[in-house]
Amino acid sequence: MQYGMIINLDRCVGCHACAVACRAEWEVPVEFARNWVRRLGPANTPHGLAATYYPGLCNHCTHPACVDVCPADTEMVTFKDAKTGKTKTMEVAATWKDPFNGTVQIDKKRCLGCGACADACPYGARYVNPDLADDDSDGKADKCTYCMPRVEAGLQPACVQTCLAEARIFGDLDDPGSEVSKYVKKGAVGLTSKNVQIGPNSRYFGNKKDMALLMTQAPQEMPEASSRRSMLAGLLKPARKQAKSLALAGIAGTLLVKSLQEQEKE
Repeated sequence: MQYGMIINLDRCVGCHACAVACRAEWEVPVEFARNWVRRLGPANTPHGLAATYYPGLCNHCTHPACVDVCPADTEMVTFKDAKTGKTKTMEVAATWKDPFNGTVQIDKKRCLGCGACADACPYGARYVNPDLADDDSDGKADKCTYCMPRVEAGLQPACVQTCLAEARIFGDLDDPGSEVSKYVKKGAVGLTSKNVQIGPNSRYFGNKKDMALLMTQAPQEMPEASSRRSMLAGLLKPARKQAKSLALAGIAGTLLVKSLQEQEKE
């Protein structure tokens, strides 16, 4: 299964109801957005003059750049397929791609709030939410989750339910009979370019003019791997693992010494 979303530009009227619903559902701070609508044009395209909207959100990518850069300590987590009941145990950091539904999620308890994942996202779909600050961080990474708590309860994502024009369609891209799969067969595509091919699963459908204008919003380069936080993330991962190993070794050594001392007394 791979959950995905189709946004039909032929239906979108730019009313922002989706963004408002998302903000209300998840209490998003005013200066940030999990979900946005930007007006594009009027502008010339190879197919003529066009004006449309860019409704954006996390793409829950097939190969998410945000996952690999997370420097948080990894843990073994068991995931369960809601349909079959099958389980899979994986070692994951504070952000991961679910092995059964394909969504990209964040563990707010383990997130360091470093922003490395936000830097790594070529779509600008992540931010560090200062309202979630705790004793260990100045905030936590946040983004669209495809409203998984709602979906698991049998509901639609808030933006889909609220869209008056029914421009948003949510479902399983791997199911050939689903409406989202049918849109892909009709030509729905993600925002990709020659240098950014990470498999976005939020996709768009529309006429040639509008789609040509929308594709001007596709990222042209992956964020530089040498950016400060991404670089620190890469360095911290092995360092944290080594520190954990040393800590365990230290504990084992202490217990061994204590045991030998007790034996000497006997």
